[in-house]
Amino acid sequence: MRCEATTRAGSRCRLDAAPGATWCYSHHPARVEERRRNARKAGRAGGNGRAGASEVASIKREIRAVLDGVLDGRIERGAGACAAQLLNVLLRAAELERRVRAGDVVEERLERLERALAAAEEGGAGWRA
Repeated sequence: MRCEATTRAGSRCRLDAAPGATWCYSHHPARVEERRRNARKAGRAGGNGRAGASEVASIKREIRAVLDGVLDGRIERGAGACAAQLLNVLLRAAELERRVRAGDVVEERLERLERALAAAEEGGAGWRA
Protein backbone atom coordinates (compact mmCIF):
# COMPACT_ATOMS: atom_id res chain seq x y z
CA MET A 1 0.00 0.00 0.00
CA ARG A 2 1.33 3.46 -0.89
CA CYS A 3 1.73 6.29 1.62
CA GLU A 4 -1.29 8.61 1.67
CA ALA A 5 0.70 11.78 2.38
CA THR A 6 0.93 14.63 -0.09
CA THR A 7 4.31 16.06 -1.08
CA ARG A 8 5.19 19.76 -1.18
CA ALA A 9 4.67 19.62 -4.94
CA GLY A 10 1.09 18.48 -4.36
CA SER A 11 1.55 14.91 -5.60
CA ARG A 12 1.07 11.78 -3.56
CA CYS A 13 4.09 10.32 -1.76
CA ARG A 14 5.65 7.47 -3.76
CA LEU A 15 6.92 5.46 -0.79
CA ASP A 16 5.25 2.36 0.58
CA ALA A 17 3.27 2.78 3.77
CA ALA A 18 4.64 1.21 6.94
CA PRO A 19 3.08 -2.18 7.78
CA GLY A 20 -0.33 -1.64 9.34
CA ALA A 21 -0.27 2.12 8.66
CA THR A 22 -1.40 4.53 5.96
CA TRP A 23 1.85 6.55 5.94
CA CYS A 24 5.50 5.83 5.25
CA TYR A 25 8.19 6.38 7.90
CA SER A 26 8.81 9.93 6.64
CA HIS A 27 5.17 10.98 6.97
CA HIS A 28 3.86 8.90 9.89
CA PRO A 29 2.68 11.36 12.57
CA ALA A 30 3.57 8.96 15.39
CA ARG A 31 7.23 9.05 14.30
CA VAL A 32 7.68 12.83 14.32
CA GLU A 33 9.75 12.84 17.52
CA GLU A 34 11.84 9.88 16.38
CA ARG A 35 12.65 11.63 13.09
CA ARG A 36 13.45 14.85 14.96
CA ARG A 37 15.85 13.01 17.30
CA ASN A 38 17.52 11.32 14.34
CA ALA A 39 17.89 14.65 12.53
CA ARG A 40 19.40 16.29 15.61
CA LYS A 41 21.85 13.45 16.02
CA ALA A 42 22.85 13.67 12.36
CA GLY A 43 23.20 17.45 12.61
CA ARG A 44 25.55 17.15 15.56
CA ALA A 45 27.62 14.55 13.73
CA GLY A 46 28.29 16.98 10.86
CA GLY A 47 29.84 15.88 7.61
CA ASN A 48 29.46 16.65 3.91
CA GLY A 49 31.99 19.47 3.88
CA ARG A 50 30.31 21.23 6.74
CA ALA A 51 32.32 24.19 8.00
CA GLY A 52 32.68 23.74 11.70
CA ALA A 53 34.66 24.82 14.70
CA SER A 54 37.80 23.11 13.39
CA GLU A 55 37.78 25.24 10.23
CA VAL A 56 37.33 28.45 12.20
CA ALA A 57 40.05 27.38 14.64
CA SER A 58 42.38 26.69 11.71
CA ILE A 59 41.73 30.14 10.24
CA LYS A 60 42.34 31.73 13.64
CA ARG A 61 45.70 29.93 13.89
CA GLU A 62 46.64 31.26 10.45
CA ILE A 63 45.66 34.80 11.48
CA ARG A 64 47.79 34.47 14.61
CA ALA A 65 50.74 33.20 12.55
CA VAL A 66 50.45 36.11 10.11
CA LEU A 67 50.15 38.61 12.98
CA ASP A 68 53.19 37.16 14.75
CA GLY A 69 55.15 37.08 11.48
CA VAL A 70 54.42 40.73 10.74
CA LEU A 71 55.22 41.82 14.28
CA ASP A 72 58.56 40.00 14.44
CA GLY A 73 59.54 40.95 10.87
CA ARG A 74 59.39 37.48 9.24
CA ILE A 75 56.46 38.60 7.04
CA GLU A 76 56.55 41.89 5.12
CA ARG A 77 53.72 44.26 6.10
CA GLY A 78 52.12 44.33 2.63
CA ALA A 79 52.08 40.54 2.35
CA GLY A 80 50.70 40.31 5.90
CA ALA A 81 47.92 42.77 5.08
CA CYS A 82 46.98 40.82 1.95
CA ALA A 83 46.99 37.51 3.86
CA ALA A 84 44.83 39.04 6.61
CA GLN A 85 42.28 40.22 4.03
CA LEU A 86 42.08 36.78 2.44
CA LEU A 87 41.74 35.10 5.85
CA ASN A 88 38.88 37.50 6.59
CA VAL A 89 37.20 36.33 3.36
CA LEU A 90 37.52 32.73 4.59
CA LEU A 91 35.93 33.66 7.92
CA ARG A 92 33.01 35.36 6.16
CA ALA A 93 32.53 32.31 3.92
CA ALA A 94 32.45 30.03 6.99
CA GLU A 95 29.82 32.31 8.58
CA LEU A 96 27.75 32.26 5.39
CA GLU A 97 27.84 28.45 5.36
CA ARG A 98 26.68 28.42 8.98
CA ARG A 99 23.75 30.72 8.17
CA VAL A 100 22.72 28.64 5.17
CA ARG A 101 22.77 25.48 7.31
CA ALA A 102 20.68 27.17 10.00
CA GLY A 103 18.12 28.23 7.38
CA ASP A 104 18.02 24.70 5.98
CA VAL A 105 17.32 23.32 9.46
CA VAL A 106 14.46 25.77 10.02
CA GLU A 107 13.00 24.99 6.59
CA GLU A 108 13.20 21.25 7.24
CA ARG A 109 11.51 21.60 10.63
CA LEU A 110 8.72 23.70 9.12
CA GLU A 111 8.16 21.14 6.37
CA ARG A 112 7.93 18.35 8.98
CA LEU A 113 5.40 20.35 10.99
CA GLU A 114 3.33 21.01 7.88
CA ARG A 115 3.37 17.30 6.99
CA ALA A 116 2.39 16.35 10.53
CA LEU A 117 -0.46 18.86 10.47
CA ALA A 118 -1.69 17.59 7.11
CA ALA A 119 -1.48 14.00 8.29
CA ALA A 120 -3.34 14.81 11.52
CA GLU A 121 -6.05 16.64 9.58
CA GLU A 122 -6.39 13.74 7.14
CA GLY A 123 -6.68 11.34 10.02
CA GLY A 124 -9.41 13.45 11.64
CA ALA A 125 -7.34 13.85 14.79
CA GLY A 126 -7.05 17.63 14.44
CA TRP A 127 -3.99 19.62 15.41
CA ARG A 128 -2.71 19.38 18.93
CA ALA A 129 0.16 21.53 20.14
